[in-house]
Amino acid sequence: MSKALRSPNINVMVHAAYLAARGERRARGLIGNFGEVENLQVSRKGAADFVSEADHQAERLIKRELSKARPAYGFLMEESGSTPAADGEHRWIVDPLDGTTNFLHGIPHFAVSIALERAGEIVSGVVYDPCKDELFWAEKGVGTFLNDRRLRVSGRRALADALIGTGAPFLGHGDHPQFTAEMEAIMKEVAGIRRLGAAALDLAYVAAGRYDGFWERGLEPWDVAAGALLVREAGGYVSEIEGGQKLLDGGSILAANDQLHLPLGKLLRKARAGRS
Repeated sequence: MSKALRSPNINVMVHAAYLAARGERRARGLIGNFGEVENLQVSRKGAADFVSEADHQAERLIKRELSKARPAYGFLMEESGSTPAADGEHRWIVDPLDGTTNFLHGIPHFAVSIALERAGEIVSGVVYDPCKDELFWAEKGVGTFLNDRRLRVSGRRALADALIGTGAPFLGHGDHPQFTAEMEAIMKEVAGIRRLGAAALDLAYVAAGRYDGFWERGLEPWDVAAGALLVREAGGYVSEIEGGQKLLDGGSILAANDQLHLPLGKLLRKARAGRS
């Protein structure tokens, strides 16, 4: 199998993700901090929504490396917000630590997520899981890869055979009765539901065929930007739960293979209508 050819932009993104995960001489990366999670300085960002010094440090390393390589590009970052693009066209969308709650509880399931937006369209994406050393990356028109192996979404055609991922609302966030109704609607039709706590990796798993679909509400742009491209370039379908395509603005996502996207969407929308 020939090695997948990574573009200069992907190489820049991968380098930044690796740096955030592995650190450097003057700054410990996510893996180093994960090993000493009890000693982290942790502050409250909101009810049951934590942010650690590891999160901020990873973001600083990523921003430094991306700015060095592409000084005219803007940023949308979870912790430090938005920086306009000098070139008026390109923007990095970054989640330095997707799965912060897992991280802070010592659960080895979290990721660095970096996407590149050009003129309003996501054209490149990287999701790196440092605990498993799994690098998911995609470029528009090129495909999706795990390290250097090409990925495709699953071929399952029946909901009864499908494993579906989701994200649950938590204390002070989201519509809990709505989620309960959606869970009830989906769980009666599928082989299983998983909630692993890192949306970027959930979407990567759809792209890899590990999940057959995924849905979640209450998300931010940095949660989905890279992962949505992974799914699309692996042959899957991605939309808002209600069917729209404003993923960076809508706050919800439904991703699945081409056979299951429509029936999953119908079930979710029926559950929502049943509450109105």
